[in-house]
Amino acid sequence: MSTVSESYLVGLIGDETARSLTPALHEEEARHHSIDYLYRPVDLGAVGRAPEDVGYLLAAARDLGFNAFNITHPCKQLVIPHLDSLSPEAATLDAVNTVLELIGHNTDRSGSIAGLHAEIPDTTDDRVVQLGAGGAGSAVAAGILASGARSLGIFDTDPSQAADLADSLKRRFPEREVRQLTADTLPPAVAACDGIVNTTPVGMHLHPGIPIDPDMIRPSHWVADIIYVPLETDLIAAARAKGCRTLDGGHMAAGQAVDAFRLITGLEPDRNRMRAHSSIWPDAPPLGDLSRLIRRRRATRPFTQKPSLKAEHRKGGHGH
Repeated sequence: MSTVSESYLVGLIGDETARSLTPALHEEEARHHSIDYLYRPVDLGAVGRAPEDVGYLLAAARDLGFNAFNITHPCKQLVIPHLDSLSPEAATLDAVNTVLELIGHNTDRSGSIAGLHAEIPDTTDDRVVQLGAGGAGSAVAAGILASGARSLGIFDTDPSQAADLADSLKRRFPEREVRQLTADTLPPAVAACDGIVNTTPVGMHLHPGIPIDPDMIRPSHWVADIIYVPLETDLIAAARAKGCRTLDGGHMAAGQAVDAFRLITGLEPDRNRMRAHSSIWPDAPPLGDLSRLIRRRRATRPFTQKPSLKAEHRKGGHGH
């Protein structure tokens, strides 16, 4: 038996987490540090919860002894009202991917920069088009501009979200050209750009497809995708078929996992080792089978009380 101070129980809340690469990255690195570390995915679809239930899931898991959580699509912004405070990075990006002691952190920007520098190092002064302006998109966009990109065009199917992100980035990076793209301005922007980055969920197992017309991709482009389930999305496959330099989502997954592991444990992870392990794809249970199993358990042992995470914290509830 171990207590929360003697071992680590970490959760990952979001869509398709049963197929996530992150648990294997964390657990394998923990093994090298000789610490007890169990990482459990909490798949919204499998447990029958809406993204808006992220606060309830956090509270329930915390009461059951979880030390920390990673947060992924589509909860990176929905989780914020349920936290006591945000780190400066998370507050600036308005998105959270790691929760520790009721404080929201974000390691997506540092993860995206590390991956980009490792595989496509000569992006300084590039013109980049980014698809998606959500929680991950805000972090990746900041990373691209911090890496020295000359200009960044942002397209989202929700024009207001793209406009808000572009305005925020203009204030943070006044020396860079940042603009919102529309359905009309996207094609010429792609034709004139050096790199394309997908931060939308299009390409995931539950969101199949490609976020732009593949005919828009040229061999001179470099193309990056933050999706890592699957590693080779339709976008990455189309870009590779045209001879483009590509960056799959495994690089960002490993990068953000390195920084999250450090936050959670206080130990220094080996970045190269974690990236190498990300190429070993773990088998995941079929989502349908997992969903049926969890529904049976909930039917026989219902959990209907909805604890308040912030209220329990203020009353001196369970600690990490």
